[in-house]
Amino acid sequence: MPPTVYVETSIVSYLRQRPNTHVVMAARQLLTHQWWFQERGKYDLVTSQFVLEEASDGDALLATERLQWLKDIPLLPLDPAIGTISREIMTRAILPQKAVVDSLHIAIAAYHQIQFLLTWNCKHIANARILPRIHGVLHDLGMFIPIICTPEEMVDDDPDDNEKS
Repeated sequence: MPPTVYVETSIVSYLRQRPNTHVVMAARQLLTHQWWFQERGKYDLVTSQFVLEEASDGDALLATERLQWLKDIPLLPLDPAIGTISREIMTRAILPQKAVVDSLHIAIAAYHQIQFLLTWNCKHIANARILPRIHGVLHDLGMFIPIICTPEEMVDDDPDDNEKS
């Protein structure tokens, strides 16, 4: 059985964004496309109602296109325990109040024991200063700790690897 990846909202946002001239943003778009089209078949993808709601926001045309990327990805069921995990993250002031949905992404991935939470949200989710504190909460609650990462970390683009095979 392949590993499971929770697809967070920023992933489909990068898939659908208009081409960006900012070097970092353009690189993220490229890496997201590379992961989506070359790597995602190695994983079972899942997402949540939280992602669908966030993807529905904003420009109607872009929202429709983001939802198209998500249409065949199974939704994880909600459970009251997810809210409990999220509240604990927020109570410990690990994330700002405006980032409640980000805590829900983490909570649902942990609750369902999803191996990878894939995101470009490096402010509140894939953040090296915040991750140890999130891991602490999940550990204290006896929860599974998913690997929180970006597409860059999951793209196999090392040409030297091909030469060694």
